[in-house]
Amino acid sequence: MATPSENLATSLEALHLLQQQGMIAVPSGALSRTHRERLVQKGFLQEVMRGWYIPSRPDETAGESTAWYASYWHFCAAYLRERFGEDWSLSPEQSVLLHASNVTVPTQLLVRAPQARNQVTNLIFNTSILEIRAALPNGNEAVTDGYGLRLFSLSSALVYCSEDFYQRNPTDARAALFTFRDASEILAHLLEGGRSVVAGRMAGAFRNVGRPRIADDILEGMRAAGYTVREQDPFAYKSPVSINPREVSPYVNRLRLMWEEMREPIIGLFPPAPGIPNDKAAYMKDVEENYVTDAYNSLSIEGYRVSPELIERVRRGDWQPDLNDQDREQQDAMAARGYWQAYQAVQISLDTILDGKNAGEVTDRDHGTWYREMFAPSVMAGILKASDLAGYRNRPVFIRRSKHVPPSMEAVRDLMPTFFDLLTHEDNAAVRVVLGHYVFVYIHPYTDGNGRMGRFLMNAMMASGGYPWTVVPLKRRAEYMAALETISTEGDIRPFAAFLASLLPQP
Repeated sequence: MATPSENLATSLEALHLLQQQGMIAVPSGALSRTHRERLVQKGFLQEVMRGWYIPSRPDETAGESTAWYASYWHFCAAYLRERFGEDWSLSPEQSVLLHASNVTVPTQLLVRAPQARNQVTNLIFNTSILEIRAALPNGNEAVTDGYGLRLFSLSSALVYCSEDFYQRNPTDARAALFTFRDASEILAHLLEGGRSVVAGRMAGAFRNVGRPRIADDILEGMRAAGYTVREQDPFAYKSPVSINPREVSPYVNRLRLMWEEMREPIIGLFPPAPGIPNDKAAYMKDVEENYVTDAYNSLSIEGYRVSPELIERVRRGDWQPDLNDQDREQQDAMAARGYWQAYQAVQISLDTILDGKNAGEVTDRDHGTWYREMFAPSVMAGILKASDLAGYRNRPVFIRRSKHVPPSMEAVRDLMPTFFDLLTHEDNAAVRVVLGHYVFVYIHPYTDGNGRMGRFLMNAMMASGGYPWTVVPLKRRAEYMAALETISTEGDIRPFAAFLASLLPQP
């Protein structure tokens, strides 16, 4: 008779086979009842709704949402394909969001299908699918994205979007508009349907984002076909930035828009920068004295079980993996040693910044060194491969309990140069502090260590304005993470700016 361990291994093999076939959403019929119940009981499978499951991790705590958010878009594509075959599409509004690189998990996903029952299907973690009986995109208007989701093409989605979409989602709408180089795609949809009112809205939208030629071409094209068009701007305010027409990456456009949109709220909430200190030695001494407190809190926020005693051992050089088996095998010790090495590298960068060098340029040059120092001990111990220190990630990553899905690995290569360009040219130190931290973790350029790197970057920007080295305390972790989530899901920078401001010494 097989042992319980052997039975579990057999069930895991069955699940592994499904995953090799690319199956992320698992319908009940894909596994035998025995395998399914065993995997659910052991935490390797999680029920989303009756008859549908997703793979999960047994070490996740009860109520953990990470597996769901990581699987969400793949699950929806598989479920909707099973439910409606090829006769379905996401709404025009959701299509624009996805085309604009906004893959944040929505509370409710709106789906069109001729066979829809006009009903809500509840999923886990307060998410749901609303299916409505409505027209699908025509053959040349439909596209399928990398998740397998059926969408309206971007040009048709913008045409079909309601007017208030532009006011509710200005950043995403503008990021989408910026990807067009001419009016031809948009105009084809407008002329085909004789949509004169929508044509006026689209002309106004393109003029708002600094594309007057596209706006004029829409108006002239419609009038040439005999339509009377009255231009109307659907946005509530003028675009805060103008994007080079040659830049068509929605990721980059969205980042530039986010940065400009968030500047004023930050400036209003964050105390003015005191300026580069005259006594650089005293500033650097304070940084050094903050090491134990900073390391304990920063590592603990990331879930490492470290103690001030372990941190002191690392600083004294008493951590000896070559001689001590316990040190060599202890992941927490690796993290602590890496943090110490990275902290030393950051101090070298701070020294340069305090000499008046541009903080954006310094961190652009040095942040790779910080990262390599942070994870070098884990490579030495064989926990990580040497290739893991090569640079930015080459696979997808997900943030625990967050609806925000970080940009693709391809997008990271475009976003990071843009990020450091924005930092380099930002003249307000408070904006550099808040957005330096937030945008770094929003991009999530590395497989691991993004939170620690983001806090190092924050403190480099603190130094650039003369603010003191600032520790994010473990006891306020929930508030800190909630503020980051609010930006990513709602676009509201104010709670995060206020949170970081509250950590500074009060006058």
